[in-house]
Amino acid sequence: MTNQALLSSHCPELRLISRGKVRDLYDISEDSLLFVATDRISAFDVVMKTGIPGKGKILTQLSVFWFNLLQDVLPNHLITADIDAMPAEVQQYRDQLAGRSLLVKKVNIFPVEAIVRGYISGSGWKEYKAHQTVCDIPLPANLVESQKLPAPLFTPSTKADLGEHDMNIHPSKVAELIGQPRTEEMEKAALALYNQAHQYAATKGILIADTKFEFGWDPRTERMVLADEVLTPDSSRFWDAQTYQAGSTPTSFDKQYLRDYLTSVQFDGKTSLDLPEEITRNTLQKYIEAFRILTGKEPEL
Repeated sequence: MTNQALLSSHCPELRLISRGKVRDLYDISEDSLLFVATDRISAFDVVMKTGIPGKGKILTQLSVFWFNLLQDVLPNHLITADIDAMPAEVQQYRDQLAGRSLLVKKVNIFPVEAIVRGYISGSGWKEYKAHQTVCDIPLPANLVESQKLPAPLFTPSTKADLGEHDMNIHPSKVAELIGQPRTEEMEKAALALYNQAHQYAATKGILIADTKFEFGWDPRTERMVLADEVLTPDSSRFWDAQTYQAGSTPTSFDKQYLRDYLTSVQFDGKTSLDLPEEITRNTLQKYIEAFRILTGKEPEL
């Protein structure tokens, strides 16, 4: 395992399309893209100055695990995660890219974050306390923090530019962006994926409180596909099922640990910070533990 965090990939002979909060995206061919998961970490939509060494490899390997497990629910955009099966122009950057890259099909990504909540937490809990709703969806009275919802909710959000905040929106607003038929298909797919993943994870001792999916439209097959990362500690809340209790803040295996630290130091929500070594190390351990519990294996770092 390397102790050096990869904060940015440098592949001058590949065409860089964009750098997001975590991923660098390269154009490889007419039909394919390369997703590179760096070790950058963001919280409250701000990318920290310090990376988490190996985090990108864990995200990539866990996404591949879920893509394989859930492919019967919905097709996905993955071509290969094996560097040896990628084009020669990608392989020349093996030292940077091995274990943290996905070669994927080009699909038309929908401009919506498809969030599914099975429990009430985070921004959903904040809205519920103020209005007894989540994404303007009315909920029963007297719910407590972290309580399991009567049924999982599709609570989409807009996609913000880097440095901006995603905005929760009512599901009806999605139809204004992508049309009613695609909205219904997205909601159905998101709930089916969540339910299957939640059922699996619960057998391993993890409760998936909520997660964020991204979907695209594959023009070759004329089908909706699962894209980007899937069910990682970056995009999900993973709770310890053994110690979970409604009305409390459950023990988690995700970046909630980092959010809690930032809250404790009065983080202003805007300024990128250097993270103490202890916070970096403990955050990495949360990611490793999530991978280990869910897959039964150690991540290749």
